[in-house]
Amino acid sequence: MDATRQDDAAGHDPDHLGPRVPLPDPGRPVRVLPSTHFTVLLDPVRRLAAATVVDVDGALLRDVPREDDWYLDPRVPADEQCGPELYAHNDLDRGHLVRRRDAVWGDADVALRANRETFAYPNAAPQAAGFNQDATLWLGLEDHVLTHARAHRLRLTVLTGPVLADDDPVYRGVGVPRRYWKVVAWAVDAGRTLAAAAFVLDQSPQLDDDALAAAAAAAQAADDPPPLGPFRTFQVPVVDVVDLTGLDLGPLPAADVLTGVAPRSGGAAWRPLREPVDVRLA
Repeated sequence: MDATRQDDAAGHDPDHLGPRVPLPDPGRPVRVLPSTHFTVLLDPVRRLAAATVVDVDGALLRDVPREDDWYLDPRVPADEQCGPELYAHNDLDRGHLVRRRDAVWGDADVALRANRETFAYPNAAPQAAGFNQDATLWLGLEDHVLTHARAHRLRLTVLTGPVLADDDPVYRGVGVPRRYWKVVAWAVDAGRTLAAAAFVLDQSPQLDDDALAAAAAAAQAADDPPPLGPFRTFQVPVVDVVDLTGLDLGPLPAADVLTGVAPRSGGAAWRPLREPVDVRLA
């Protein structure tokens, strides 16, 4: 990886869980942007994160007032990150990739710094406004897994990012992702063994090719965001995330709780989720 680092921020700790979880390797140049308790791997061509990794310590989480002061990361040239111009005068949300609450733990000053750093634009990705219940489930997956892991170590490492597909619809010069992925890792067996679960959120429009082309053309003519569909959340084999993204996820595919399920991207191995009890964690 071609890396640009910040010396005063440690970023993701590969040994946070005990069993080692290294940063994913995109196999192409990225900007490695360590922050407090998390790291963003920024794709400077797509101007969006290829992946983010946050370490969570459920025993030390803090409640910190939310702020919405998004800012360009000064470590990155402005033309390599999507800034406020992408989100102006439309219904696109600046969706946190590293969830603010996940990074906010530890001493008060550390938690406040982590809170602030989650609002850097490389940690945002464009998402359709008005998350429905499926997206609420998506945002709560870490909480559900954390409850499951409470008997073990009260720690998680959460990897999240957009699927940067070649055919993503382009809006204001930016390919808008239609899918997002998440892999949650934790330790079991008194911290000796790694476990992982993977999820995909799909907001692809449920339209035939002609209708989709017409909707995309109309959106482009009006300078509107591309058409996006309802949010659908799936638990998927970790190896399917590898296939979708091209990321090397190190030990995580072998730690998958769905081991033994044949990977078939978008097929029978994808478990649709409607509520937290649908999540398989063992």
